[in-house]
Amino acid sequence: MLTTVGRFSLGVFLIFAALGHFISANEFLAQVPPWMPAPELVVLLSGVIELVLGCAIIFSPKKWLPTIGWTTAAFFVAIFPGNLWQYFEGRDAFGLDSDTARFARLIFQPLLIIWALWATGAFTSRRNQKPPHAEQEPNS
Repeated sequence: MLTTVGRFSLGVFLIFAALGHFISANEFLAQVPPWMPAPELVVLLSGVIELVLGCAIIFSPKKWLPTIGWTTAAFFVAIFPGNLWQYFEGRDAFGLDSDTARFARLIFQPLLIIWALWATGAFTSRRNQKPPHAEQEPNS
């Protein structure tokens, strides 16, 4: 029950974050490092990815959830350099107008990763997998 609430909450969180990419694109541009090509496209594509992941977390069959969880965690890892860049460059966005606020956001990123893996059952699924050699029958 608790993981279901966590999963739906994460899905809704991602969907709302995705919508922000389209409504407040300039806020998201503050996180795109200058070495990234086509920053507007990066914001748009990351919004589309968040929208797809949020919907997948909410609506996908249970058997797909661990894979979606690992994919979501990987996405959170992939966007982390943008959060680091925002912190080190002191870029204001989303009300993060101090180094303390930007640093707090950095700490929240690993929590998002853990949330994605826990709420989708990715941790449990990985722990319950048998090693490939365990499925083979012993030779007689």
